Amino acid sequence: MKESKVQGQTPIEDLKELRNYFATHNVTREYIAHTSKVHSVGWSCDGRRLASGSFDKTVVIFNLERSRLVQDFVFRGHTGSVDQLCWHASHPDLLSTASGDKSVRIWDARSHKCAAAISTKGENINIAWSPNGSTIAVGNKEDLVSFIDARTYKVVTEEQFNFEVNEISWNITSDLFFLTNGLGCVHILTYPSLEQQTVLKAHPGTCICIEHAPGGRYFATGSADALVSLWDTSELACLRVFSRLEWPVRTLSFSFDGRLLASASEDHIIDIGDTETGEKVAEIPVQAATFTVAWHPSRYLIAYACEDKEPPERKRDTGNLKLWGLSNN
Repeated sequence: MKESKVQGQTPIEDLKELRNYFATHNVTREYIAHTSKVHSVGWSCDGRRLASGSFDKTVVIFNLERSRLVQDFVFRGHTGSVDQLCWHASHPDLLSTASGDKSVRIWDARSHKCAAAISTKGENINIAWSPNGSTIAVGNKEDLVSFIDARTYKVVTEEQFNFEVNEISWNITSDLFFLTNGLGCVHILTYPSLEQQTVLKAHPGTCICIEHAPGGRYFATGSADALVSLWDTSELACLRVFSRLEWPVRTLSFSFDGRLLASASEDHIIDIGDTETGEKVAEIPVQAATFTVAWHPSRYLIAYACEDKEPPERKRDTGNLKLWGLSNN
């Protein structure tokens, strides 16, 4: 416990203080991880490990040692692109991955073994592990969502949707299931009954991504209209809209305290906004479209990975991931 206290950070309440903090903590480090593009990055719940999944079919585990990532292990086994990954919300060793090879895999980062391989229908593109740990939801390219019992590693139910399902997510109590669709809507279903509770018209354009804040107070949606909407979870009301990006928003992440929201797209910046006011706190300059961002669960650190569309001379950087928020000193 001592170590996590040292590593953890006290939330900064004041907007000016936050801006000052990131003015002196804006260094990026780059790490070689994969041989082709990184689709997804995510932190274990204790913040000691970072996982990355790639088009090269592998999953790489890094350990965070002080303010440096050290590669620990490469998981091999998927025969298709690893499109999304998701850690268990309270078990820091367990990781789930969704792949185009029509399977979901559960990995144990401590034993370096694959704990389970679950066959699913169709090429999987997104995955979400319920916060209570009991269920893994996985969506495929045909808009079929399969729900896997995390104890038996069996598919317990499947739901075919008649609209384009872009991303899936759970609320903090694991009894509501959220889907974003191609018509700019967020569908909210009760779980496990999967009865539709409500449909939010969130955006005029395709609703691409959704993210719930730690603590459950907010969720955010990102859209092809380049807007990010911040929602009050209990009221299902839109609190504010972030409009600093100019391209479709691909990925979102909340900081551990729910105060900061990172949004990324094909813009050459990752925007970091204040959830209380909507104002900009900081930005991360990038050279290409960003696929995935993830705030650390107890520190103001962001892991992210960009597209490969860079000049030929930068081709050696293909498959790298980056860590931002390090001290300038």
